[in-house]
Amino acid sequence: MKSIYHKISFLLIAAAAAMAGCSKSFLVRPPEDAIVDANFYQTSDQIMAATAPLYNVVWFAYNDKASHGIGDGRGGVLMSGSYEVDNIRMQTTDVTPEVYSAWSAFFNVVAQSNLTINNITKYAGPAVPANIKNQGIAEGRFMRAVAYSYLTMNWGAVPLINNNLDYLNDTTLTRNTEESVWEFIIRDLQFAVANLPSTVSQKGRVTKWSAEGMLARTYLIRSGLNQSGTRKQSDLDSAALLAQDVINNSGASLMANYEDLFMTKNNNNSESLFSLQWKYDGDWGSQNSVQAYLAYGGEITSFGDGWGGDIGASLDQLNLYSLNDKRRKATFMLPGDHYSYIHQAVDDPNSPGKKIIQELQVPENQTGYSARAWVKKYVVGRPEDNDGKVQFMRTEVCTYMMRLAEVYLIYAEAVLGNQASTSDAVAVKYFNAVHKRAGLQEVTSLTWDNIYKERRLEFGMEGVAWYDLVRLHYYNPTKALSMIASQDKGTYRIVPNALTNATTWTITSDQPTTYPVSESNFRLPLPAQELSQAPNLRKTPVPYKF
Repeated sequence: MKSIYHKISFLLIAAAAAMAGCSKSFLVRPPEDAIVDANFYQTSDQIMAATAPLYNVVWFAYNDKASHGIGDGRGGVLMSGSYEVDNIRMQTTDVTPEVYSAWSAFFNVVAQSNLTINNITKYAGPAVPANIKNQGIAEGRFMRAVAYSYLTMNWGAVPLINNNLDYLNDTTLTRNTEESVWEFIIRDLQFAVANLPSTVSQKGRVTKWSAEGMLARTYLIRSGLNQSGTRKQSDLDSAALLAQDVINNSGASLMANYEDLFMTKNNNNSESLFSLQWKYDGDWGSQNSVQAYLAYGGEITSFGDGWGGDIGASLDQLNLYSLNDKRRKATFMLPGDHYSYIHQAVDDPNSPGKKIIQELQVPENQTGYSARAWVKKYVVGRPEDNDGKVQFMRTEVCTYMMRLAEVYLIYAEAVLGNQASTSDAVAVKYFNAVHKRAGLQEVTSLTWDNIYKERRLEFGMEGVAWYDLVRLHYYNPTKALSMIASQDKGTYRIVPNALTNATTWTITSDQPTTYPVSESNFRLPLPAQELSQAPNLRKTPVPYKF
């Protein structure tokens, strides 16, 4: 197994460039023997082809299972009796599969971004306009920054690498301090803000507004780093300023109906600021595979996948939803729920042994492992539900990495800052824009707990919840530990008032189940595979020399 500084993977770039994403406007595959050749980077199209793989295949190992295993399992959104249990029970070890798959994916993003940045810088020909050259470099720096944000929130101090070729034969690579990593991220994103276009160059690609949104998120996170009880006001101010610029000037807008966000036909919609782009019929790793693990059965995928029968909402998550919250049905399936745009195969009562296809009616699931509020988000259904674009373990639904709704809530939280509450009119307006879309009544003031709950409900099953707790832990570890320790992840029974189109449910806990948590839980262990080949990762982190 190659260690992080060997993740150069020249051939991966070539293979990955097949990525056509969620839109056919993405570029076709360049010649496999030319992608790193000095003669390749001679046209605008070739520059764009070189950056295309950064939108999917390099992220695949994280998106596949680790995103929901770490982001939602450790965040308290999920429960299970078998799937992702190490993460759900806060018992993650250095051999938990998601530890290595996440680590390797993020460093693969870093390596491929570095390769792209350095090749464009070195080889871009005179016919390539300066703005296209800078856009290609900015896309690489944007992706590198996002990968490093996940790395440092999970592992703290990590090695900062801007040219993997420098480390091909170097075994002395050490980790850099968290302060250095966040500064590195900010510098990358500032470059991206300055050099990405304000309007999308090809559907699904990032823009200046994507980078500003990410930079707002970064300042909000960093505001708590090494603080005690309060957050750094200058970082909060920066987060609010950037978020408001995105809201006011990007042209992005919230989708009217929350449930519509997670349909394949609405990929790259008005709310999406950065999404991973997938292709259902491309090379392995260019597709979105999560439906295979999250769908409760093959009857709603039409293939032999659909292995999510033993995974569902935690009771802690279900208790956050009010009856009128439209996000629950879009995120988790309860018995009696009806979905007109997803179909299922069921036994034909008039012809034993035959199946009929009907609109999805979620069955009552009161016994055994099937007693779950099954996952709905990113479960898009059968080929006929998606213009044929579904195969075994393959869909084309984009993965949200940042939506405008998050930027609204970033602004609200940054304005709240270190206050116990705020009635700031603009912050409340932005919060209510998200809150009202879910079918809930307006509020007149905000607290940190209001905003945290809104984020749990808005971004459930989008790999966000764990990272919200990590950034809370930066400045208020006592509260973060207490919140995790109280999360009920035990089994329960759900009884609907009707088996079809239910409107109310009785949810009964079998036995409240919580898991112990300590300071050590806020750092994922370094993968065993990496430590065996990169022992210097055990050394004390050092500042990065900018």
